[in-house]
Amino acid sequence: MSVGLAGAALALCLGGTARAGETPTAATAGWELTPTGTDARFRGLAAVDRRTAWAAGSRGTVLRTTDGGRTWRNVSPAGAAELEFRDVEAFDARRAVVLAIGESEASRVLRTDDGGATWTESFRNTDPRAFYDCMTFFDQRHGLAMSDPVDGRYRILSTGDGGRTWQVLPATGMPAALPGEAGFAASGQCLVSAGPRDVWLATGGATTARVLHSGDRGRTWTATDTPLPAGDPARGVFGLAFRDRTHGIAVGGDYRKDQPSPRAAAVTHDGGRTWRPAAAPPPAYRSGVAWLPHSTRAALAVGPTGTDLTTDGGRTWRTVDTGSYDTVDCTRDGACWASGEKGRVARLARNAPGTD
Repeated sequence: MSVGLAGAALALCLGGTARAGETPTAATAGWELTPTGTDARFRGLAAVDRRTAWAAGSRGTVLRTTDGGRTWRNVSPAGAAELEFRDVEAFDARRAVVLAIGESEASRVLRTDDGGATWTESFRNTDPRAFYDCMTFFDQRHGLAMSDPVDGRYRILSTGDGGRTWQVLPATGMPAALPGEAGFAASGQCLVSAGPRDVWLATGGATTARVLHSGDRGRTWTATDTPLPAGDPARGVFGLAFRDRTHGIAVGGDYRKDQPSPRAAAVTHDGGRTWRPAAAPPPAYRSGVAWLPHSTRAALAVGPTGTDLTTDGGRTWRTVDTGSYDTVDCTRDGACWASGEKGRVARLARNAPGTD
């Protein structure tokens, strides 16, 4: 266990910001892997609280824990083995919505109201030009999902009943996409929201990596350039996190293992109107990011080569763990979870997983 990750756990437990070089105590711990019993890759993660989390991934796999990760129950939808789940949004231990990605009918949305015992398909894409990447919810009723550009503009799905039904929003308020631009379905964080109306969309693949913002639940959007790596289909903004409608962090880079990712993080203090590069960014590509609970300055970023911690609002980062994770999510009651390849799901906790 590294000192840095222990400091992050301490920040979680105390509701403050950990100081650099803080000494670990018996009450702190680092990422602790939990036994999932599968080798699926989990790019979708929804942390509900310290005891409850959902993970969604390859081969149509959906898992749920209600005991802090001590045990995971396979609650995969029947007949979904051919689907690739990349995002899950959960409201509690019983209600969740999952997004499957892919061309044409491979992009689908399913919802459960009984903890995954049964699932109902609420959307199936029939447009061969669309490819859905991510979704987000403002509350338990209102949510959005986004597709790569169709006819030169990102396509937005909207729900007002918790994901039971969906409709495509008009494209008139969406700015034109850049040539080659698209979203990355890498962590379920290419579309994120904060508060009742604000939502941000991350892009890559074009000459500039951009973030689009809407203040009216996806009806109208504005686009802003970011300093993250661009100019190649493998580069761009992969993950976003906003702790309120003003303060946000963007992470990304170049996902290819043999390519460097300078400027892999940026911050905004004005709701995404402007972005500044991190003074000391993560050393490599990062796909997921999350603010620590009850902290205005501490956040975690994850990727295939490790976890990085910032304690100054995203200005500087330091690597605190070298395990492979694709996404990270934290809860209001003081827990952080991460998930990734080979069935990896971990919890950042002060004691053993599942203990309060």
